[in-house]
Amino acid sequence: MLQSKKQDRARVLISCADQPGIVSAVSNFLYNYNANIVQSDQYSTDPEGGMFFMRIEFDLEDFDHNFPLIQERFSEVGDRFDMSWRIESERKIKRMAIFVSKEDHCLLELLWKWRSGELQVDIPAIISNHPDLQATVESYGVPFYHIPVNKGNKHDAEEDAIELLKNLDIDFIVLARYMQILSPQFVSHFTHKIINIHHSFLPAFIGANPYKKAFNRGVKLIGATAHYVTDDLDEGPIIEQEVLRVNHRYSIADLKIGGRNVEKIALARAVEWHNDDKVLVHGNKTIVFS
Repeated sequence: MLQSKKQDRARVLISCADQPGIVSAVSNFLYNYNANIVQSDQYSTDPEGGMFFMRIEFDLEDFDHNFPLIQERFSEVGDRFDMSWRIESERKIKRMAIFVSKEDHCLLELLWKWRSGELQVDIPAIISNHPDLQATVESYGVPFYHIPVNKGNKHDAEEDAIELLKNLDIDFIVLARYMQILSPQFVSHFTHKIINIHHSFLPAFIGANPYKKAFNRGVKLIGATAHYVTDDLDEGPIIEQEVLRVNHRYSIADLKIGGRNVEKIALARAVEWHNDDKVLVHGNKTIVFS
């Protein structure tokens, strides 16, 4: 269901060691600024010695005056409990860049959701190492940037992309079947801000030709995994996975068609959840308040 942005709504996301008094302290802090909590989600890995995660949505009176104060003064609570925290305004429209190569199914799913208003982001750039999808992208009114990549220019190509992304003030990046491995130097600029889709259930069938490998193994389920990119190839924190039941009648071509469908579904969900600040990263796992 399409939901419009609420101009007086904000979110606070918290992670810290589990300890008594956290919920009370956060609630009382918000109450002191006349904030009305409209949704609260929390999770504890272990009440004794574990980690605590929390996401609160709240409406705020006199937003323009009170929101900056809350952002500035929440550190009083954060420091007391040694929290990692951030506060986001729902007024902020995040700026998303998409990287793509030649396959368009994940890209088109995101563009359709964006144009229909289901995915409320700005898309200042779609970047590709091939020119094939330029006309498709520009038909949506989105700027297309062709940055070729080969063995000899990979470093320079990444530097060009980083400069472009920083100039465009990009908040996060989506790899919509971008068939290049990003260097650790690139990833370090956008920690937990790059979302990738992998065409199988990780860690199964890593590498090239996953559907051929799945076919040869005689699998009964195929899937797709959306995850944050880290220096470890295809091993970053998993945000979402989608599955399709198959049987012996499926050919490799059938598996690829089904696989493309689960890929675009899993990626779109992960992007929506990240955009709505519903994902907290802890080590190599995620807590998703979906």
